[in-house]
Amino acid sequence: MELKAGGRIRSAVCATEVMVILAPQGEVDLTCGGAAMLPLGTEPDGATIADDAKGGTQIGKRYVNEAGDLELLCTKPGDGSLQLGGADLTIKGAKPLPSSD
Repeated sequence: MELKAGGRIRSAVCATEVMVILAPQGEVDLTCGGAAMLPLGTEPDGATIADDAKGGTQIGKRYVNEAGDLELLCTKPGDGSLQLGGADLTIKGAKPLPSSD
């Protein structure tokens, strides 16, 4: 699947929906719950969540890969976990504010 910033995609196995904030060039292997993500208007085919991908997603959280070239914003939570190429995406932490000494 090729991603573009501003695009919206959904999980094929749970209720998770995300918006693409930052996307790498070219094709990516993005999954949720162990199944490939689908365009937002597509209906899921009834597959189930893989046992190793049941971490869930949280609404309003940004998920990033280790390289930092993929960032997704969760717009609807679900039971499946997001993965890129088999590696789990992590929740992006807040940037620390500068001290005001």
